[in-house]
Amino acid sequence: MITKVYISHCERDELLAQELARALWAVEIESFSSLYRKARVLSLAERIRFGIRQSDCIIPIITQEGVLSPEVNQEIGLAVGIDQLIIPLVESGIELPVLIRHLQPISFYPEAYEDALGKLIQNIRQLTKLDWLKIKCPYCAEEMTQYISPEEEVERALLAGKHLETICSYCQRNIYLDPRTFRPIP
Repeated sequence: MITKVYISHCERDELLAQELARALWAVEIESFSSLYRKARVLSLAERIRFGIRQSDCIIPIITQEGVLSPEVNQEIGLAVGIDQLIIPLVESGIELPVLIRHLQPISFYPEAYEDALGKLIQNIRQLTKLDWLKIKCPYCAEEMTQYISPEEEVERALLAGKHLETICSYCQRNIYLDPRTFRPIP
């Protein structure tokens, strides 16, 4: 079961990592990051090792800068060394680092990153059971937990180019969700 994910990325890709963390949060998956800011009493190396060891999966974000990053490559090396599940997100046109070149990545274009996040969540759903969805209401700002939409419903929404619908448990307003990331559409 995948409940914790380690996001490996270079500093320049912090916004992509934050967007990924938000998408994982929506489906109740905790994420660690190589730039994790907490537990300052521990060295960065200890925080990285802890994050990778405690995770069920590592998701490296491989961009033009990320593929050259010593930190990203070291994190991948550690994950490979402990036989961790690795699901790479790779920018279109970029070659994977040698240690994970044999893997099937999820490719993305920067302008369509949400599509890749949708594919990632779909793949994680096929590997593990995802029951719950966290939603922050765009109207009343309350956070609620609901059952996640069945995969068939998500597929239909994606194919039709439509959104998913739900109702806020607090203010009772209709909320429309992006079927790729499960984020509310303003």
